Amino acid sequence: MEIIEKRLAELTPYKNNPRKNDQAVDAVAGEEWHVVSFSGGKDSTAMLLRMLELNMRVDEIIFCDTGVEFPQMYEHLDKVEQYIGRPVTRLKAKNDYEYMLLNYEIHKRDGTIRTGYSFPDMRIRWCTSYFKRDMVKRHLSGKSYVMSVGIAADESGRARDNEKRYPLIEWGWTEKDALNYCYSKGFDWGGLYEIFRRVSCWCCPLKSLDELRKLRKHFPELWAKLLQWQENTFRTFKPNWSVQALEERFAREEEWEKMQMSLF
Repeated sequence: MEIIEKRLAELTPYKNNPRKNDQAVDAVAGEEWHVVSFSGGKDSTAMLLRMLELNMRVDEIIFCDTGVEFPQMYEHLDKVEQYIGRPVTRLKAKNDYEYMLLNYEIHKRDGTIRTGYSFPDMRIRWCTSYFKRDMVKRHLSGKSYVMSVGIAADESGRARDNEKRYPLIEWGWTEKDALNYCYSKGFDWGGLYEIFRRVSCWCCPLKSLDELRKLRKHFPELWAKLLQWQENTFRTFKPNWSVQALEERFAREEEWEKMQMSLF
């Protein structure tokens, strides 16, 4: 704990830009609505808690509920609300993920109808648009606002929108700093970060094979749901990898490990 507290003391807000020190407590000039984009992960949680500690203006905290967050994430949200004594606005789309994946009717230009978007990929990230961007856009329609987003300093390449604020980058906080800060405040996500590097939607096809391997091991009920979805849709979960193919691969790996262990 002493090591964490010492490191936090070094993480002075705006340390790389002394001219911004006075802005740490003051609101940005104007009447904009000050919004925190809160995914519930380590970076947005650290950003939110530190902003409130510094008395930075936060008018609304927005969480976009995809319906496919890890169960521990919803527990974390409740814990954060209790800790800060403020509600988190939870935006939820009309249709759930499974419906959009398997049953939503897409009317194509040629007059045909396709059932379900199927699994998203790098080119077609319909889930991000439907469950997040569109929901936030509708919710904040008509408001002039400034949004703070939790992107760490060691991932600054992701901060592409100049209209948004990135406090963690301004403070020089890394992903590790953010996680240690959250741990020091008593937030542990039920151990999720001891298993995964990221705790985004459990069914995201952009997860690495290693994280999918861990999902199968630690959350077999969610893995079973993924197998079921794959049986009922047209696109493979990952390019060249269906969930069934991944299941076969991971099962072979387990058998190989068992065989290797039996030799010793």
